[in-house]
Amino acid sequence: MIRILSILCLLTTLSLAINAQGAFPDGTSISLLQWKHFVPSYDTWFDQYIREWGEANNVSVHVDRVNFAELPAALAADIDAGQGHTIIELPSSPASFVAGLHDLREINIRATELYGGQHDFCAALSYLPANDLFYGFVTGYALNHGNYDIELWTDVGYPDGPATYDELLAGGRAIYESTGIPVGIGISPEIDSEMANREVIWSFGGSVQDKDGNVVFNSPATVAAISYLAQLQTEAMTAEVFGWTGASNNQALIAGAASFILNPDSAYRSLQKVDEAAAANIGFTPALRGPAGAYGGTHVWVSVIPAYVSGDELRAAKKFLLDYTANYSDVTYHSELFNLPCYPDTVVELSNWFDEDPFGSVPADKFAILKTAIDRAVNFGYPGFSSPAIAQVYAEHIIPKAIAQVALEEATAEEAVAQAHKRIEEIFVSWRGRGLGGKD
Repeated sequence: MIRILSILCLLTTLSLAINAQGAFPDGTSISLLQWKHFVPSYDTWFDQYIREWGEANNVSVHVDRVNFAELPAALAADIDAGQGHTIIELPSSPASFVAGLHDLREINIRATELYGGQHDFCAALSYLPANDLFYGFVTGYALNHGNYDIELWTDVGYPDGPATYDELLAGGRAIYESTGIPVGIGISPEIDSEMANREVIWSFGGSVQDKDGNVVFNSPATVAAISYLAQLQTEAMTAEVFGWTGASNNQALIAGAASFILNPDSAYRSLQKVDEAAAANIGFTPALRGPAGAYGGTHVWVSVIPAYVSGDELRAAKKFLLDYTANYSDVTYHSELFNLPCYPDTVVELSNWFDEDPFGSVPADKFAILKTAIDRAVNFGYPGFSSPAIAQVYAEHIIPKAIAQVALEEATAEEAVAQAHKRIEEIFVSWRGRGLGGKD
């Protein structure tokens, strides 16, 4: 029944597309730059989708794919050159490039009219409230959640996995001491570490900024969170986490080399394809609770259009993004539930897919826990917006560097947090001086 609904949606979309044939003049073309998806079936589907969309709209569509870590540099190079790709999709905030991007107010407003409300944590990565500027268009996100080895955690008294960070430390330490298998949470200059580190800080009551864009990093809550992460590394993890990469979560889960990771479902899907029994032994948890609550990070896909794009190319790019959003049911399905919709009404089947995974999970309702996890989701700049300053704090990897200093006993938590706060304040002051501080 679920796939029938999806097929009906696709047929409706194709019918609309056929009626749109000839919408753009001969010779219109757009080029896309994306990351190589962690779930390969998505790229296969997308290649077919752009062929069909291009034929229906009389537009030549070309896509290039790179490692996701290369996308910011590629966007910067295109902007500097004044030419290049039409649409660039990034998994982290592109707000620091705002001066070289089109304001996409028109399609953000139109998408809300067509597809209903957008999750707040998605909107926060495309809009600067201080400047009333939409620098991007956000269609979907991947939800960070716990992935744990059921047998290992059952053996130490947590058959449902850890629910709190205290339990993660206690259970993870017990597993590590008895089996040598560590917790796998990165403390490294890369996106998965950055997200996991922030989740801990938020759960302890800390953050980089407040809701108005004021720097508040240096606080007792942040000191406590960073002290916790240093202790977790010392007692339940190995030095490998200091060299964590975007592939490390997947590799560790597949190899059975981590008792717990924080990651969207790509790591689990990879394991499912190589060892179904091992995949059945992986359970999911929502974001863990700390002293101040539970906050789950989201990897949000932000599409931008550089300012050098114009004319029919610009009009075609905007139509492509709106049509792609209309097809998000197929995006979610062909990404094997990795890409979740920022506009929930575009994927009416999602709750059913969570209750009965179309891709053979054991048990079938393994993904049902994500319904709770979504309720804990926040954006990268929480509790504020992901401003250019927030994007630069990420780009300089200030937070994992501070945590590593403490874990390696190069500084106390108080010293590391104070030093990081000073640099963060400098970044915020710089962007405010350019009129892009992100404050209301």
